[in-house]
Amino acid sequence: MQESRAVPRAPAGLGWPAAYRLRLILGDVLCAWGASAAVLGLRFGRIPGDIAVVPLLTPLAWVLAVRFLQGYQGRHLGQGAHEYRVVLWAGAVLLGATGFTSYAFTLELARGYVFLVVPLVVALSLLLRKGLRLWLSHSRAHGRYRQRTIVVGTAKSVGELVRELRLSPSNSFEVVGACIAGGKHLPVVEGVPVAGRPRDVTLAVDFHDAALVAISGHPGMTGKQLRQLAWDLEERHVDLVISPGIFEVAGPRLSIRAEAGVSLLHLERPVRSGSRLVVKRVQDLALAVVLTLVFLPFLLLVALAVRLDSKGPILFSQNRIGQSGQEFRIYKFRTMVTDAEARLDTLAEVGHQVNHVLFKSKVDPRVTRVGRWLRRFSLDEVPQLINVLRGEMSLVGPRPGLASEVDHYEPDAMRRLRVRPGMTGLWQVSGRATLNWEQTVRLDLWYVDNWSSTLDLQILIRTVRAVLGGRGAF
Repeated sequence: MQESRAVPRAPAGLGWPAAYRLRLILGDVLCAWGASAAVLGLRFGRIPGDIAVVPLLTPLAWVLAVRFLQGYQGRHLGQGAHEYRVVLWAGAVLLGATGFTSYAFTLELARGYVFLVVPLVVALSLLLRKGLRLWLSHSRAHGRYRQRTIVVGTAKSVGELVRELRLSPSNSFEVVGACIAGGKHLPVVEGVPVAGRPRDVTLAVDFHDAALVAISGHPGMTGKQLRQLAWDLEERHVDLVISPGIFEVAGPRLSIRAEAGVSLLHLERPVRSGSRLVVKRVQDLALAVVLTLVFLPFLLLVALAVRLDSKGPILFSQNRIGQSGQEFRIYKFRTMVTDAEARLDTLAEVGHQVNHVLFKSKVDPRVTRVGRWLRRFSLDEVPQLINVLRGEMSLVGPRPGLASEVDHYEPDAMRRLRVRPGMTGLWQVSGRATLNWEQTVRLDLWYVDNWSSTLDLQILIRTVRAVLGGRGAF
């Protein structure tokens, strides 16, 4: 076996989960203490001596609430969605428990105090976790705070898993070796050195100083062999995970279902109807109305700029394909000259620079001066709020395609038409026009299969950052 290249690791004897957990607990203590001291200081102008113990009890209560909800459990550390849910639930638990206690014992201070300090603690703790995730992602992208991993499976299943992990440079696995079933003559798989066959897992773990073993696919191991491997790894304090070979599925859709002593992986069907879609529609309508009212004066200025910059209408409309293949008329601020469509065929040599399905060009002479500025910050898309209000689009969803583009869709890409198209989506916040068609479809299909209201809110927040940055907009 070849000696694997050493990478920077967590402090000796601590490991990245312990280092992350320590930062998280200390951060929660500081957040709770700071929120408590700030609220008492604003209310009294100082912290009265007879209640000076309150800012000390609040951090303890907060840490216990988060711990009770498994917010410091190792396998959930660094998993943003789960961490955020724990914080929100911990806030609700602490609010309810303290409110009940204050009511039962008529604690006048606690009544006003709790309804101010708990929301502040929740907000600070959410910011703390966001900051720690950014720090962890940056560290992992530079090779630190990763678990040295041995992957076990067939050459095909190991290759697929390694490729998926590499799509995210900030993933927590550092694959240092592979144990391949029936592949004893293979020196490497996807650049990973082959350390032997599945029966050699413990030897590979010791040789590579691994902290985790990932079983990929079906390497020929029976239930008894897996159980024995788990016992052997337990003695070495090495974790064991099993990949079912299901990719592009969000965690909330997966659960373990026990039947007759057998653990089965249950995959929930994507949401296509029901109350959650009603909530999405209400959310779209409410935000669309608010955004329209807030930005109306600015939109009038943009309309005037478009009118003065070049001849032609202020708005540009075009037929697009929406949910279930229904055609509708989309609206944008005009960013091109009036004969742009007629000149499209003459620009084939400068178009399709990054995408063979969607026409995109960094150097498009049809774009007006004001149009370049509008596209830079995606302001040309704002009139699509009209389409949202009419129910033809959603705030978040896949990009609505032209009929000529839909004609070239592969069967997988047709799944994009199962939901309303959106003003923004995963591809817009992940690179926009810098992504190729395969990457665009991959992101849109992930959204279609794993949609949730929380995901929509995350995408809307990321959209603001993407728009301000202007990356990939042309």
